[in-house]
Amino acid sequence: MKIERILAISGKPGLYELKMQTRTGFVAESLLDGKKITVGMRSNVSLLSEISMYTYTEEKPLVEVMQAIVAKENGGPAPVLKDDKAALMAYFLEILPDYDQERVYASDIKKVLNWYNVLQAKGYAVAETPAVEAEAPKKVTKKAAKTEEATEEKPKKPKATKASKAKE
Repeated sequence: MKIERILAISGKPGLYELKMQTRTGFVAESLLDGKKITVGMRSNVSLLSEISMYTYTEEKPLVEVMQAIVAKENGGPAPVLKDDKAALMAYFLEILPDYDQERVYASDIKKVLNWYNVLQAKGYAVAETPAVEAEAPKKVTKKAAKTEEATEEKPKKPKATKASKAKE
């Protein structure tokens, strides 16, 4: 999931994608309607990649929570559970079993599910498969082989210090 450039702006609905930085702030594009806005430096802005959810053991990054939703929903949209607080809590327990129920409110869960649905609709919420890098065999040239042999054969001299010079 690539949410490094996705923003939540306090006082503005929805999510925004960071387009460019200006001298006095930055330009962001709404993921809901595609309108571009300028945001000043005084606005309260949060990068989604920097947001975490409280758990009993540690803070869990929002990216990992979103990945759990992607896995549970098989890349589809999350259910919209606006009015049923018990259903919200039960759903979130399936996603993040050890979330701190005293510090994570129903409004926080609604916001996360809403953000997930916006990101999923725009194609940002996709299951990440671990990239397996196949290591290609190293090509050994004659020059490289000679330098490896030379470094293996020569022992290093100890550095001269004031104490060793005084002994001589």
